Amino acid sequence: MKKSNEWMMDYLREHNIKPSTIRIKVLEFLLNNRIHPTVDEIYKSLIEDIPTLSKTSIYNTLDLFSEKGVVKILALCEKELRYDIDTNSHGHFKCEKCGKVYDFPLEGNLIIKDELEGFKINSENIHLYGICKKCNE
Repeated sequence: MKKSNEWMMDYLREHNIKPSTIRIKVLEFLLNNRIHPTVDEIYKSLIEDIPTLSKTSIYNTLDLFSEKGVVKILALCEKELRYDIDTNSHGHFKCEKCGKVYDFPLEGNLIIKDELEGFKINSENIHLYGICKKCNE
């Protein structure tokens, strides 16, 4: 879904983030490419539009977005962080063949919180791994 620059600027301000060209471009990429991208994927997509762009700028932007609740950071592998613009509760399935990450809805209470009485849960993540439907055919 294509969002206007004005909408994205307002969205960033609502999350107490000062809009900048890089922040708007990263947000636009995340909204238009729901692929759970890595920093490299975002960088390669935006470098033509912003020739002065650095990976550090993207890391800093995504760290800020995470801190302000705009994205969730997914650590699906030890050496790979991915970013999800959908911050609602849902699970992730990563195909071990093609590497794509798929969202799936969560129903009910999957965690027996009675077993964690006295614990403070900051986030819940459900990650599944296997072969996706497309690769399985």
